[in-house]
Amino acid sequence: MKFIGIIPARYASTRFPGKPLALLGGKTVIQRVYEQATAVLEEAYVATDDERIYNTVVQFGGRAVMTRSDHKSGTDRIEEAAETIGTDADVIINIQGDEPFVQKSQLETLIKLFDNSETQIGTIGKHFEDMEAVMNPNSPKIVLDRRGFALYFSRSVIPHVRGREQSEWLQHFPYLKHLGLYAYRREVLREITQLPQSPLEKVESLEQLRWLENGYRIRVGLTDVETVGIDTPEDLHRAEIFLREMQGR
Repeated sequence: MKFIGIIPARYASTRFPGKPLALLGGKTVIQRVYEQATAVLEEAYVATDDERIYNTVVQFGGRAVMTRSDHKSGTDRIEEAAETIGTDADVIINIQGDEPFVQKSQLETLIKLFDNSETQIGTIGKHFEDMEAVMNPNSPKIVLDRRGFALYFSRSVIPHVRGREQSEWLQHFPYLKHLGLYAYRREVLREITQLPQSPLEKVESLEQLRWLENGYRIRVGLTDVETVGIDTPEDLHRAEIFLREMQGR
């Protein structure tokens, strides 16, 4: 089975314009993401709508592909890139362009999910460590069935632990945080990008709910590794500290 990585990267981020080109430990964020991806995958591409990002990737020796600027999601950008590349890969991995610390073990876990022929889409979850983090609506929660497939994703705290103080809930249920790393079988990626937005997706602002509402199965792998995503300049500062700590080990 052949896997390739595609890294969607936009310049025009609302909270941090140009973040793929921001420097982190002397390298651009997008170069660090690309290097992490190609440590596991033989083939990876950056999919962008900006020539500055495209040229930067080519200059450090990476592969890049230009895409339209009007995509509503990274998934849509990845589908266009896959068509442009003309890939014969069986599975396409969506690696966020603002995750410079995506780990080899996480990508390997994602790949292994496709040993199961029922896996149409794969993603990753990590158990929360405290209730404050569980209650953060910016950290979507995953509820699984007994076979490791997602039943639902929500920004709300689900499930509700009846008869217990909320501060105690984590002692009674292993809440699972969703990490935004995806993989799709090639034909499934083609299909899901043709679907209209769904009611649950609109209210939760989580595109994976569109796939669940339309009957697709999302298998979830588990990781115990936390990563540092970069959404703001403050996140970049935290990432610098995280990088120094990693290099000092």
